[in-house]
Amino acid sequence: MQREEIVFVGTSDLSGHFRGKSFPVSELPARLARGVGLAPTNMYISAFGPIQVTTFGTEGEVFLMPDPATEVRVPFDGAAAEHFLLADIQTEAGTPWAFCPRQVLRSAVERLEREMGLRLLATFEQEFIYSGVPPHPPQPYELDAYRRQGVFGETLIGALRQAGVVPDSFLSEFGAQQYEITTAPALGVRAADEAVITREITQAVAFHFGHRVSFAPKPTAHGTSNGTHIHFSFLDREDRAVLYAPGRPLELSALGASFVAGMLEHLPALCAVTAPSVASYYRLRPSHWAPVEANVGTYDRGAAVRICAGRGTDREARARHYNLEFRVADATANPYLALALMLQAGLEGVRRRLDLGAHRPRPLPDSLSVALTQLEAAPEAREWLGVELLEGYLKLKRAEIAGLEALDENEICRRYAEVY
Repeated sequence: MQREEIVFVGTSDLSGHFRGKSFPVSELPARLARGVGLAPTNMYISAFGPIQVTTFGTEGEVFLMPDPATEVRVPFDGAAAEHFLLADIQTEAGTPWAFCPRQVLRSAVERLEREMGLRLLATFEQEFIYSGVPPHPPQPYELDAYRRQGVFGETLIGALRQAGVVPDSFLSEFGAQQYEITTAPALGVRAADEAVITREITQAVAFHFGHRVSFAPKPTAHGTSNGTHIHFSFLDREDRAVLYAPGRPLELSALGASFVAGMLEHLPALCAVTAPSVASYYRLRPSHWAPVEANVGTYDRGAAVRICAGRGTDREARARHYNLEFRVADATANPYLALALMLQAGLEGVRRRLDLGAHRPRPLPDSLSVALTQLEAAPEAREWLGVELLEGYLKLKRAEIAGLEALDENEICRRYAEVY
């Protein structure tokens, strides 16, 4: 029987899911020009599927505009190719839609370059549970953990490279069945694109092995947590790294110190976007190797912002490897919105010349509800997200909380693990 290839065009929505539409690949040239129609209410599809709340109702039309630079095509033996593109969302007039996550990040990246003359270099370190490994007592970082996963890791690395993403590492992590995939840093919006691509390719490889992966922040109430740690640094117009400054506290440049101070000052509000699920706050508890307060530390995996000082035989080499790791994030977050708000908060710190040495750590929110209240109260959030997107995001997330209120932690974790 004859087959005709299909291609998918989508966006990472407000729930952090990659959703969109598909069509025959022969139509791709035309769709690159005119886009793919989408109901605005689709951005209100909840983490679990149903639309619990919407400000758009049944009216309106926006358009997914595929970005040809993001095209991914990875063939799998005896099955359909994994073929998709990431998209911006535009209005009928051809302007960026207020709810477009890629545009929110693009605006932040452009602001960084316009105000500071800097480019963002970032990558997402993503932890997950792989069902293809038989249940077994945890063997953290042991070689045997690699043996037990078979050729999944090798297939994943090869598929990512074919997708246009440069793999950096594949790790056996601390928990039973837990692994981590990290990719090489990328510039600007492409960093978040690659976080989405990596997650989808990881799911695809597991699927073709007859298994699945879960990136959920807390797959079980009493199990190991999955974080999505965001590493980032900045390059100036001469392609020089600007965060490293030997002799200063934490070896962090004055610009970098003010940037981190801005992030930490706004971190309770940022949590609503970077740790945006009810289960996210089961991870952000003491003794979970996850942050519990807005603080910074060198090589401290319990800090909200970890200084990764790097190694090298000379100043230039050390500067190239010196980066910051934001650890208050997980895979229920939209990577574009998470990275955008991190940038905007840091830029606010630079504008105000905040003193990192004067910062006093504050506890992080202990629930999504508290984090949303902090976000709503932050006047800067209206500028960073736009009033319409901020109000819509708050409605969506509060509806998510309400839908889970009658459930215990075990059931809540199970539900998130099913869909992330």
